[in-house]
Amino acid sequence: MTKEILIQKLKDKTATIAILGLGYVGLPLAVVFGEAGFNVMGVDPDKRKIDALNEGKSYIPDVKTEAVAKLVESGRLKSTTDFSVLKDMDAVSICVPTPLRQTGDPDMSFIISATEELGKYMHKGMVIVLESTTYPGTTREVLLPKLGLEHDLVVGEDWFLAFSPERVDPGREDFTTINTPKVMGGITEACGEVASAWYEGAIKTVHRVSTAEAAEMSKLLENTFRMINIGLVNELAIMCERLGVDVWEVIDAAATKPFGFMKFTPGPGLGGHCIPIDPLYLSWKMKSFNYNARFIELASEINTNMPRYVVSRILDAMNDRSMMLKGSNVLVLGVAYKPDIDDVRESPAMDVIGLLKKKGANVEYHDPYIPRIHHEYDGWQLDSVNDMMKSVKAADAVVIVTNHKQYDYKTIIESAKFVFDSRNATGKLGKNNEKVERL
Repeated sequence: MTKEILIQKLKDKTATIAILGLGYVGLPLAVVFGEAGFNVMGVDPDKRKIDALNEGKSYIPDVKTEAVAKLVESGRLKSTTDFSVLKDMDAVSICVPTPLRQTGDPDMSFIISATEELGKYMHKGMVIVLESTTYPGTTREVLLPKLGLEHDLVVGEDWFLAFSPERVDPGREDFTTINTPKVMGGITEACGEVASAWYEGAIKTVHRVSTAEAAEMSKLLENTFRMINIGLVNELAIMCERLGVDVWEVIDAAATKPFGFMKFTPGPGLGGHCIPIDPLYLSWKMKSFNYNARFIELASEINTNMPRYVVSRILDAMNDRSMMLKGSNVLVLGVAYKPDIDDVRESPAMDVIGLLKKKGANVEYHDPYIPRIHHEYDGWQLDSVNDMMKSVKAADAVVIVTNHKQYDYKTIIESAKFVFDSRNATGKLGKNNEKVERL
């Protein structure tokens, strides 16, 4: 199949497409392509996900069940755990997780596994796009040999390979998969052309760059920028506390400048699937060039230590109130990594709770979106309390880790003995209130 024939199939949407990995990135992408008129095959080894989708049910808050049901009923969206369906696909997008190992180096096992499965069914006339965030060079160094060279297929002629970084922000409604611009970088010029023709059939804006490496690096720049600026305001919070200055007032004042300043806010640590992880992929890669990414590593050190700093502030504040942390009852409000979502990936709440437990506190939590949590390495698990206000009244300390909008902070302050607010969720209610200590 020539490039021109494949592009025409993509443009008239007769091409068959598959999404490998149906999580926070893959499922929204599958729905967007399906709603644009493509026939989409979702592939994931998790049978529970596949069973839910084939019943027309969504398990991702950002994807409405009604949308999934409509696509399944029309036949536009089918799902399976069987990778052999890839032999009939024209286009494949890889959307698998790319976490860090406990040692801080990239865990490439999901990408490698997906690539090896896809490699079994490679054929001429395929376009493949990697969406999983990774280090610069992954598309060329890992996917290209396994998918093309091992099958005597010439990239840019027999098949086409590109990288397009996911830009999913769970819970966001103004910018979603369909209207968030997509960066696309091909292994060759032809690869970029084919992949862009595919994505332009469903995504409003596709921004082409010259290489896959440029696209890979652009994603890391986006999140390194955020990580470093969050590290800056986290350190500012530490400095302001020592100076006796209200960090939230300082940030609000600086944010009145209409140019040359972007507002970031401090917190108990970084969370989510991107910001705490992506910059460390770049830092890890640069070590192979004997280069130390100092900004990244310094910001990571500050952000990683924020849960410990928060617990030390809680301990000091309780001591000032003639209370001991050891043996006390502590209620943590919110364990999601950001407000109003059900995602606990890399959430600082896990570290805050773990550190409080190690200090001897009896810890409970409440989160309206997350009924149960467990710590992968320490082995503990907790269930969200049923009666939040009863637990607020009983607690020696209430710690706000995630500022969910549905919490009535006025009532919480009135009912609690002591509140530590790591997010400035209490705002003016908490400022100068003797019951409240803010980060």
